[in-house]
Amino acid sequence: MRSNLKILILFLLLGFISSAQQTYNRTLKLMGSRFDITVVGENQTEANNYIDLAIGEISRIEKLISSWDPNSQTSEIIRNAGLKSVVVDQELYDLIERSIKISKLTSGAFDISYASMDKIWKFDGSMKEMPSEEAIKQSVSKVGYQNIVLNPENHSVFLKLEGMKIGFGAIGKGYAADRAKALLIEKGAKAGIINASGDLNTWGKQPNGQDWMVAIVNPLNKDKVFSWFPVENSAVVTSGNYEKYVRFNGTLYTHIIDPRTGYPATGILSASIFTKTAELADALATSVFVMGLETGLDFINQLKGVECVIVDENNKIHTSSNITLSQSN
Repeated sequence: MRSNLKILILFLLLGFISSAQQTYNRTLKLMGSRFDITVVGENQTEANNYIDLAIGEISRIEKLISSWDPNSQTSEIIRNAGLKSVVVDQELYDLIERSIKISKLTSGAFDISYASMDKIWKFDGSMKEMPSEEAIKQSVSKVGYQNIVLNPENHSVFLKLEGMKIGFGAIGKGYAADRAKALLIEKGAKAGIINASGDLNTWGKQPNGQDWMVAIVNPLNKDKVFSWFPVENSAVVTSGNYEKYVRFNGTLYTHIIDPRTGYPATGILSASIFTKTAELADALATSVFVMGLETGLDFINQLKGVECVIVDENNKIHTSSNITLSQSN
C-alpha cells in the first residue's frame, strides 16, 4: 500500500552554525523497506548508540507484527482464523484495537483485514482488461474489520472467517517510527528524524536551532518541490501512486485498493498527512487515498490536529482548511 522505496517526503538539513552538535544518519533496510535514521548528537559514538537503539526497537516490532515470519504472533492469529482465538501480547492487542477504531472512523477505508484480499489486479503491465464484477466482489469476501473479535479480558484475537488474514502494511511502519522515536527520547536523544520509507516522525530541532523541513514533491517530477513545511515534534506520511497503475476506459486505477469494494482508488496521485503520530498519519494517508479528493478533504477537516495536502490526477494541489502553502521556486 506504499510506493516501493519511493519517498515522496524529503527532509532538508539546513546549514549548521557553530555548535558541538551535528546530525548523523544511517540508511538501511528494515521491515522490508528503506529506513533513514537521523539523530543530533555530540559525536559519532553517541549517535551510533542512539541509531542502534532505534534499529533494535524497529526489529523487535517487526518480529511482533510480521505476517511473513511464521513464528510471529500475527502469523499465529492468521493460522487460527475461523478456528480459535489467540492470546497475544498487550502491545499487539492494543495496536489491533487502535486499527479497528481507525476502521470505524474511516468507515472501512482503512482495514487491516485488507490482507485477505485476492490479488486480482496486476500493476506490472500484464493486465489487458479489467477483472469481472464478480471476481472483484469475490476478492474482498473475507475482508471486514467487523470480523476481528477482541477479548479485553485475556487480550486474545479471533478472526471469524477461515482464510481471513490481517496485515499492518498501512500502519506498521508508522507505529515502528513512533516507538523508535519514543525510545530515543527516553534515552536522551535531543533531536532526530525516523523516516520509514516516507513515514516520517521528528522531534527536537536541527543543530542551528531551526525546525526540520519536509517537502511536498511533485509526483510526476520528483526533482520539483511543490512546497516546504516546518515540522516540529510531529509526523508526516505520504501515500503516493504515480508508477503503479493501470488505465481502462480513460480511468486511471492505482495500486491502492479500496478494501470495501475491491476496486482500486482513483483520482489522487498523492496524499500527505500531518499529525502528531506516524501511526495515525500512516493509516489516514491510505484512507484519504481510498476516499478520494472531496470525501477525503471533508473527512480531514473534521479531525482536530490533522491536516493534509492532496495532489489530484491532474497534478493540482488541494489542502485541508488550516494549511497555507509556501510555494517553492
